[in-house]
Amino acid sequence: MQDAELTRTFYAAYRNPRLAVLEGFHPARHALRFGAGLDVAVTYDRRKLLDLATRLAPESIPGIEGVLQVVTRERFTRLSRRSLSSPLLSICARPEYDIASVLAGRDKPIVHLDRPRNPGNVGAVIRVAAASDLGAVTVSGQDPWSPVAIRSATGLQFALPVGTTELSPSCGRPIVAVDIGCDPLDTASLAPDSILVVGGERHGLPGWIRDVAHRSVGVPMRPGVSSLNLATALAAVLYAWRISAFERDGSYPW
Repeated sequence: MQDAELTRTFYAAYRNPRLAVLEGFHPARHALRFGAGLDVAVTYDRRKLLDLATRLAPESIPGIEGVLQVVTRERFTRLSRRSLSSPLLSICARPEYDIASVLAGRDKPIVHLDRPRNPGNVGAVIRVAAASDLGAVTVSGQDPWSPVAIRSATGLQFALPVGTTELSPSCGRPIVAVDIGCDPLDTASLAPDSILVVGGERHGLPGWIRDVAHRSVGVPMRPGVSSLNLATALAAVLYAWRISAFERDGSYPW
């Protein structure tokens, strides 16, 4: 592509809800690892990029090299909206997840984020959810596929269904509110098909979600500490849940 066409392509991709802009090498390698294909990729330092790929994910090299274009560092900086630690900027299609079908499945818990403020926190939650092999992450009031969220999640949006939806009390799954001021965490009676609902960073969960929740749990904390990061709170709940189930039953709950 010529410079003008590249500029138009990336400008349009940042605005297109069907595309994902992957800022850096790590989101691209996870996209490729979990079945996506890059449509466009640019770098200002091919040798540095391929050295990084060779060390960390050599299997990603064919998927990158097949569409890779070398540009000047100045052009790369203009195409990217942020400073990147690795010299790769790429575009691919977002997976088309059927969130309704995901919610209908009952084999794994899912996480719902209710109006989080920080897209970086959204990405961190997706990273925890992928590592914990959850069924999905749904989000209201924020795009979990924004470039910042993708970068924070290192592209693990491609590892499990991730989408935007509102929480419905009639979703058919047990709703578990995870919030400050709730009962101390007790995972013994959590159903493996639960929806763990986490509120925004500043105001937590709205009252109506607490009212419809089947359970409300919180992470015990030192007095005077007001809250945990969203991903940290979720990781604590999932870790406690899985470990307590294994100690009790000899197997993990999902």
